[in-house]
Amino acid sequence: MQERATGLGADGINSRIASRVRALRTDLGVSLDALAANCAVSRSMLSLVERGESSPTAVVLEKIATGLGVPLATLFDDPSAAANPVSRGDERTPWRDPQSGYVRSNISPANFPSPIRIVEVLLPAGARVTYETGARDVSIHQQIWVQEGAIEVRLGSVTHRLSKDDCFAMRLNEPMAFRNRTRKPARYIVVIASERAHASRR
Repeated sequence: MQERATGLGADGINSRIASRVRALRTDLGVSLDALAANCAVSRSMLSLVERGESSPTAVVLEKIATGLGVPLATLFDDPSAAANPVSRGDERTPWRDPQSGYVRSNISPANFPSPIRIVEVLLPAGARVTYETGARDVSIHQQIWVQEGAIEVRLGSVTHRLSKDDCFAMRLNEPMAFRNRTRKPARYIVVIASERAHASRR
């Protein structure tokens, strides 16, 4: 996966994430304090994220997404984009995790009403990303299809070693980690299916 010159830099990405988090929280009708308590991210950090004044890591964003009851991919959608069934390659904006350096790009059309999401990820050589969240209020299923290189995926206490063209299916209900122990970048496709929450948290 190559990063495309879309004209949207780090500040623009942070602003997009800020708008999404703020809009999703408002839709749920929860306060910053309530969301902070629900996702184990401090109120001050949430406030910085919603104002676009922080470059949150993937780990922090995963906690926020879990607290909001949505897949992580939802936080990267452009809230101003019209729902369109077609996603164009030159319209996608990659996001780089400031902690691990991994790069992700939403492939699915933004804001289109579908329970399925497709994401492309580039995991640098030697990189590791650990997501601490476990049980969720929304059922989320995920499949990892390796396109290049090799990765390890740990779900709970079990580690799965995946090579090119391997596909691993999982349900996101335990802490998990992605690791690239090799000297070359790994690229994989993530397919996510989620069930909508039926009740707002307050």
